[in-house]
Amino acid sequence: MTWLPEGWQHPSRVELPTGHHLRPIHPDDTPLDLPAVRGSRERLWSIYGAAWGWPPADLTEEQDREDLQYHWDEAQRQSSFNYALLDAEETELVGCVYVDPPERVGADAEISWWVREEHVGGPVEAALDAFVPQWVAEVWPLRAPRYVGRDLSWQEWLALPEIEASETP
Repeated sequence: MTWLPEGWQHPSRVELPTGHHLRPIHPDDTPLDLPAVRGSRERLWSIYGAAWGWPPADLTEEQDREDLQYHWDEAQRQSSFNYALLDAEETELVGCVYVDPPERVGADAEISWWVREEHVGGPVEAALDAFVPQWVAEVWPLRAPRYVGRDLSWQEWLALPEIEASETP
């Protein structure tokens, strides 16, 4: 069973009020993604490290490209989504938004996001924090999305029971 309704199509581009936009990340975004991840690596590891083992300290361009290809392929299958947050000209990757099927009980999706170190606490992060839950509520066919790192900490999320394969929504 899929976690999204048959025939539903994920958004291909979403505008934010800041002039930035979200779109599914692509392997061709590696030259933008790699410096964003490397430049925010310590903070990203503090967020995602325990749960995802990401990003590794020695992330190479090839590994990043492979990771982005994996995310692109997932989006094409509608199985999971990594949206790049980009400036209007697509010269800077500012962050990412993840919309994933649930791995832990109590939700029908698990959503998280991050911005580059230099945008933490600024207007872009504030806009994204306000935008994502509203966008998910209005556009995504979800009844009980969980905002990991917002509704509960990653440590609290890790403590939840895992979903058995037969329980996937």
